[in-house]
Amino acid sequence: MHQEADHRVPVLIVGGSLVGLSTSLFLGRLGVPHLLVERHSDTSVHPRGRGNNVRTMELYRVAGIEPDIKQAAALLAGNHGILQTPTLVGDAGEWLFKHIDPGGGLARFSPTGWCLCSQNDLEPVLLKGARALGGDVRFSHELESFEQDADGVTAVVLDRTRDERFTVRADYLVAADGPRSPVRRRLGIGHSGPGDLFANVSVTFRSKLLADVVGDRRFICCYLTDPEADGALLPIDNEEHWVFHAPWHPERGETLEEFTDDRLQRHIRRAVGVPDLDVEITGKASWRAAERVADRYGDGRVFLAGDSAHEMSPTGAFGSNTGIQDAHNLAWKLAAVLAGWAGPGLLATYETERRPVAVATSARASARSVEHSHPGFAPAPGIGEGKRGGILGVVLGYRYSDGAVVGADPGRDVVPDDLRLTGEPGTRAPHLWVRRSGTRISTLDLYERVPVLLSDAGSAADWHAAARRVAQATGVPLESYRIGAELTCDDQGAAGPEAERPDWARAHGIGTDGAVLVRPDGFVAWRSPGAVPDPEGTLREVLTAVLRRD
Repeated sequence: MHQEADHRVPVLIVGGSLVGLSTSLFLGRLGVPHLLVERHSDTSVHPRGRGNNVRTMELYRVAGIEPDIKQAAALLAGNHGILQTPTLVGDAGEWLFKHIDPGGGLARFSPTGWCLCSQNDLEPVLLKGARALGGDVRFSHELESFEQDADGVTAVVLDRTRDERFTVRADYLVAADGPRSPVRRRLGIGHSGPGDLFANVSVTFRSKLLADVVGDRRFICCYLTDPEADGALLPIDNEEHWVFHAPWHPERGETLEEFTDDRLQRHIRRAVGVPDLDVEITGKASWRAAERVADRYGDGRVFLAGDSAHEMSPTGAFGSNTGIQDAHNLAWKLAAVLAGWAGPGLLATYETERRPVAVATSARASARSVEHSHPGFAPAPGIGEGKRGGILGVVLGYRYSDGAVVGADPGRDVVPDDLRLTGEPGTRAPHLWVRRSGTRISTLDLYERVPVLLSDAGSAADWHAAARRVAQATGVPLESYRIGAELTCDDQGAAGPEAERPDWARAHGIGTDGAVLVRPDGFVAWRSPGAVPDPEGTLREVLTAVLRRD
């Protein structure tokens, strides 16, 4: 059948929302040709999924689109925190948190920060970036069926505009087709977890007077707690465009048809506390919050990413960010296998790394919803009662104890209570400001397309020369940088190269004769605390293990 396919591509992506478009962007950056099909006619028009966490923004920074995202998010750049109050009239209520990064401490860990950019504003940026890199992105196209064999996947795609079908032969298929994923169902993959948590009707509306009621309270979200009209209010432009999430109780027999414009107008007015508030309903969309994770992240040459692999409570925006980070993890592995410098076994580490992160993160998301008393959420016993550590541990501190790493500590929690980015294998590599050819960059900017080895220019062990020999002999595109040579630490307090070298080594948990191997996704694959008798042989062995070059 695949011999007669109309199109041939290395990767077929199903789903063109945040995760699918991010997959396209990341694959494009890595030079992997691909086709993306999305059944809807265009990107999202409904403002949702606005919280892009610092790890996601690091990925978009390296992918070159951070400035475009910040421009798209400019209207809400001054909004911070979550307010909880029985009414917006007066000064009642309390801030659950007022600033995401009080004191600016995040700068120690990352070259970027959180960004409040709604899905309807972010998706066009991703689409433009993906297409600029050669991504073949087709809206109004729907996957109808697929079959896989030992060599690839053959799919039938419907062009909904022309009502025509064509076949696609791909080496791999990535399903980013949402929580009711037809691909996951076709593969027969179940899921685990508490299941449905609560449901909301998301309403966009226009109100010119609401800005005066809100005043100078520039929140990300406001939980309004009137027992008869609770809900969540979110600004779109801080002036006259707003979103309101009204609790919906289908478990009580409540239907979507009951959410008429008149009912929603009355609900919003009471929730805000202004009986005659001008409210013009401009759109409605229902959604359900759930906590569940797919039992497997794929089958054969088909992989699940984003909501098709996991669903999470919306508090903290963990779900979309986890999905985007799924895409990044999978993209570099697909690129490495397709280019031939990694073995096919590397793709199995996608599940072993990402699934435990989703399980731990979804539990934290539910706990945060309980902690914040999210409107409409009445948790069953046992839900959300797990750990509630700091948000940075969830966002930046998650670790891979099993996968494409050597020397990771299997006893560590997947999501720690605190943030420790000290160069341990399986953790995101530390951020340091350095200069390369006179340009100031973050060490994180070095990691995208190929593995990178960091060592010290003054090291007695010549890791740099060993890395070049290994790359030439194996075909692995290993890049090597020496601190004090190709890179210099950009530390104003240091007194020259001799003073700066111990800082980078200490930050990575090694001595100055050691070395650190960092994967294309910025995670530490392995480190050597000091010199070894045979650096070339050691690097060969490590790369074979990490990249599954058996």
